[in-house]
Amino acid sequence: MSTVTFADRTYEVDGEGFLLDFNQWDENFARSMAPKAGIISGLSDDHWRIIRFVRDYFKATGKCSLVYETTRTNRLHLKELQTLFPAGYLRGACKLAGITYREGYLEQSWVEGLAEQVATGVQERTYQVNVRGFLVNPFDWDKRFALYKAWEMKMPKLTEKHWKVIEFLRNRFEKNNIVPTVYETCEANGIDIDELQKLFPDGYHRGAVKVAGLRVI
Repeated sequence: MSTVTFADRTYEVDGEGFLLDFNQWDENFARSMAPKAGIISGLSDDHWRIIRFVRDYFKATGKCSLVYETTRTNRLHLKELQTLFPAGYLRGACKLAGITYREGYLEQSWVEGLAEQVATGVQERTYQVNVRGFLVNPFDWDKRFALYKAWEMKMPKLTEKHWKVIEFLRNRFEKNNIVPTVYETCEANGIDIDELQKLFPDGYHRGAVKVAGLRVI
């Protein structure tokens, strides 16, 4: 981690110059980083339109918009995007929008208020999983694993209902050293099987249990 200072304000960035904390962003950061991204003549209205789109998309979905989503929504040809951001989409538009190349998939607000907040800029961690994507050692689990696994499974962002189920599974396993049945989970959380399916569309075991870092052996 390092810092850069623009107009008497200091920003924390990684080794590639990506902002570590999405919420620390302001327009001054984008303006000051623009020359480093190959934009010499300043940010035009077209630049700002893309930067704000990328930020708004991230706020709404917790993900950095894919390049084809950005071009399609903003009716840009790829060549036009290249002209606006010559350093590239990721190293240009996304960097100026304050989204890091590692953490751009998660919105910090997903986990605000949780005991173990997952914040942008935390050092990456390696998890050992088996061939089916289940965590090998359930005690290696943390909320960061759950967030990334949910994103990998293309689930919607984790809501309080998701976390209630996940934490029930974790607490019951740590107490009894066994994964609760689907019946126990539904009853304890006051939901029926249809609602559980909506929360974890990949299934109970391949969805809820996997995100909780557990597996039925």
